[in-house]
Order: sequence, then structure tokens, then C-alpha cells
Amino acid sequence: MVTLRSYRPDRAQDRADVYDVCVRTAESGGDARGVLSRDDLWGDIFAGPYLALEPELAFVLDDGARVVGYVLGTADTARWAAEQRARWLPTVAARHPLPATPTTREEHLVDLLHHPEYNVRPELADYPAHLHIDVLPEHQGGGHGRALIEAFLGALADRGVPGVHLGVLTANTRARGFYAHLGFHELPVTEPDVVYLGRGGLAA
Repeated sequence: MVTLRSYRPDRAQDRADVYDVCVRTAESGGDARGVLSRDDLWGDIFAGPYLALEPELAFVLDDGARVVGYVLGTADTARWAAEQRARWLPTVAARHPLPATPTTREEHLVDLLHHPEYNVRPELADYPAHLHIDVLPEHQGGGHGRALIEAFLGALADRGVPGVHLGVLTANTRARGFYAHLGFHELPVTEPDVVYLGRGGLAA
């Protein structure tokens, strides 16, 4: 039986499991183990800074043996970017050196890690929060994704956050449909191959 609970920052296995789910879903929902020279780069970008900086906004799916899915994020993207640079980047930068001129996919990911400010966009000012959600394929469906999103949105509402955003690959029509059913709509942000979705009125 899968249950939803808060992430436990005092439990090392929770963090390890979240990193494992992250890499096993990083290739457009598929397994990205071995795609990069270091598997932990995925987690160091898309999971670790959230677990370290705002663990109270992380929720996980637990099948009784391990974490099989999660949602995590930040209530304030601009603040998060500043804190990531000051507090998170120094802990991981040495194992992911910044390339002089990024050319490969991995180098562009490392560049993203070193420049959290890329996540701050003026067009998203009304949707200051953002999130990441991943669930292992064998546990998708059954309402688990919806439950995770609702837990995260409830936590944002409790903090008075007005809106949240996320990016989805333009070609991923399944994900876009999922978010549309949860009240997300397309936002006016231009980025190749990515559509930004947002939901406002959280603290109304």
C-alpha cells in the first residue's frame, strides 16, 4: 500500500530514495541512469536544493519499503535562487565543475546548476512558487500524482503563496492534460520545446 507523507530530512534513506527516483525518471519520465558521467547530477539540480532549503515543502509516496515518488519545490523562486547560490551550490560545485563554454547536454545541465537565476523570470512574478514531481512508472496512476500536487498546493496556500508554475516539454501532451485537469493553464513564457503552466488563486 502506498501512502503519502512529509519528507523526513532527518532520515538519510529518504534523501537517497528521492535521488534514485529523480534519476530513474529524468529521461522524459524514463530511466536516465548512465546517461551522464555522474548520475547524481540530476538530483543535485532537481531535488537536492529543495530538500536542503525547503524540506517542509517536500512530500513523498512511501510503499512501506522506500520512497517511490515525490513532489518538492519552493514557495518563492527568486529567494530560492539566491539561497541556492549561497547555501547549496558551494556543497556540490566541486564535483560538477562549471564548463567554460557549454556545448553538450551534460555541460548545459551543469551550467544550469551553477546559475539558479535562470529559473527567475519576470513573466512569472504572479506565480512565484515552482515545483517538481516524479513518480516511478510502476506507481503512476491511481491518483498518486494528484494527491502529491494537492498536498504541495495546500502547503503553499497555508503560507499565503498566490501562485505556482512549472515547465513541461511541449511534446508531453499527457502531462499537459494532467495539469489542465488540476486547474493549471499555459503562461506567456517563450522557451524552445517547453511550455510553462501555472495555477493562481492559491491563497484566495
